[in-house]
Amino acid sequence: MTALPPRSARRDRRARVTAVTAAALTAALLALSGCSGPAASLPSSTPSSADVTGTVTVFAAASLTKTFTELGRRFEAAHPGTTVTFSFAGSSDLVSQLAAGAPADVFASADEANMAKAVDAQVVSGSPVDFATNVLAIAVPRGNPAHITGFADLASPGVKTVVCAPQVPCGAATAKVEASAGVTLTPVSQESSVTDVLGKVTSGEADAGIVYATDVKGAGSAVGSVPFPEAAKTVNVYPITAVAHAPNAPGAKAFVAFVTGPEGRRVLSAAGFGAP
Repeated sequence: MTALPPRSARRDRRARVTAVTAAALTAALLALSGCSGPAASLPSSTPSSADVTGTVTVFAAASLTKTFTELGRRFEAAHPGTTVTFSFAGSSDLVSQLAAGAPADVFASADEANMAKAVDAQVVSGSPVDFATNVLAIAVPRGNPAHITGFADLASPGVKTVVCAPQVPCGAATAKVEASAGVTLTPVSQESSVTDVLGKVTSGEADAGIVYATDVKGAGSAVGSVPFPEAAKTVNVYPITAVAHAPNAPGAKAFVAFVTGPEGRRVLSAAGFGAP
């Protein structure tokens, strides 16, 4: 019968086997992970300031003009080396431009319907994020010379009312209010954006115009506002996302995160936009 090694020797042998086994397991795990050292940290879901440079081109609904211009300045301050350029127009026009190949990094729509068209046309990437809401308002020239008191007055004979075209979000919302209120408007013109409608009112070319509450607030003393309860029945939701094949993909991702983050929420709220 063969004598067993001393107990201390057996303990030493087991320790050596355990060490070799641990080393082998470590090597195998490193090989599987494709690493030759400690595992690298996962990249952040939002690019860091150092990763964001160059020009970020944003296509945004006309009703976002003042608010996004302010957000653009703040974004540039938060990301030195960046420049934000904007193209503001009716959401339907912007979708058409993107579909025609216009280069852009970000698209922000004034309604979900036009964003859906952009998604269907595959001109945007990712999942659009809702970032604001808005309601309609009646804008009138200072002093309200036509004495507009409510939505029904806009259909009165002789009242020159201006609205957005049906394909524009504010025009589609106006049509919904007409249907729910049982009032049919006969506008003197249909404009391609809310800024054009507001321009007709401030110049005195129209007695009233249907725009957004934020447009009236942003215009200050240049126009007056007539509240109407029917507006609460139609709320526009604003979505934003990166454009497919964006020339500046990191910049697009960072700008979307900025708009939907705390800073964007503060600026949008101050302008009168509701939370999504």
